Amino acid sequence: MLTINMMSSANKIKGQGVLSAHDEQVELVKEIGNFNIEENKKHICNITHFHTVNLEYYLWLPFLKNKSTTVAYVHFVPETIENSIHLFKPFKHIFYKYLISFYNRMDRLVVVNPYFIDVLSNYGIDKNKIQYIPNFVSSEKFYPLEEDKVKEIKKEYNVPDDKFTVLAVGQLQKRKGVVDFINIAREMPDVEFLWAGDAVFGKMSEGYDEIQNIINSNLPDNVHFLGLIDRDKMNDIYNIANVMFLPSYEELFPMSILEAMCVNKPVLTRDLDIYNGILFDFYCSGNNNEEFKNTISKLKEDKEFYTMMSNKSKEGNTFYNKENIKNMWNEFYRDCAKYEVGNDE
Repeated sequence: MLTINMMSSANKIKGQGVLSAHDEQVELVKEIGNFNIEENKKHICNITHFHTVNLEYYLWLPFLKNKSTTVAYVHFVPETIENSIHLFKPFKHIFYKYLISFYNRMDRLVVVNPYFIDVLSNYGIDKNKIQYIPNFVSSEKFYPLEEDKVKEIKKEYNVPDDKFTVLAVGQLQKRKGVVDFINIAREMPDVEFLWAGDAVFGKMSEGYDEIQNIINSNLPDNVHFLGLIDRDKMNDIYNIANVMFLPSYEELFPMSILEAMCVNKPVLTRDLDIYNGILFDFYCSGNNNEEFKNTISKLKEDKEFYTMMSNKSKEGNTFYNKENIKNMWNEFYRDCAKYEVGNDE
């Protein structure tokens, strides 16, 4: 039986998508039953799968060469970091070079969005070693709740039972569209707006001071920032919302979209190229605040449209079903075992 060593330090910072993606992927692969899964072991296994890009992992790579097939999960590229975390300019340049070097030294790479195959290729990384496998969310953790239970949860979070509620999930960073979210809410006082998430990187989060200033001094009455919610409570949060709204300017494949689809909530995002090959017609999109407001209003007022987009979300959940993603990982790891390592440089 092949042994896979899952290497990750994502649990050091809660509230980031990398941690959710790691936990779901490891749990899913364990269910396959064809592999012996170890986590953060310092001995050589058949496959070493890096979920984070720690320097200690990079320094370990020479000892793995020709002994273990090395795999890295690509959760971010320089473009997605640029507007996420504020880094000192000289350090930023060094880190970006390090990140691409880390990816280049892997035998195989996994991207959660096919859009990033070309992005990595533009950095000189061989397309032949890049595999697309989408993120996955368990429907056993995220699912629709009964109406009575939803009413209880709304009381717990002081959400009016009769208000149409829009939910955003993500870190408090400018690229996530937090300021747009607040401005839209300001112009839609009859709609409740909730944001679940925090600035998990503190003052390093891009736009931290601007966002905190608005939250602390100029927040409309219909906007509520819930802070960092434990993942085992997030199903409750999705259930009290009518719509999942993600106004981000940059993403890869947000776990929050898959989670909302599990709960069959209509999804509204910014119209980004990265969604074309993964969300198809499962969602609504807009290019600016006016279009977002119009779509939210239509979802609120037009019951047929709302039902149609709820069903589209349900279709998206079915499309990214557990067995299909399991098979992709099974085939990928078995192919890794046959892959001739040490020939990429």
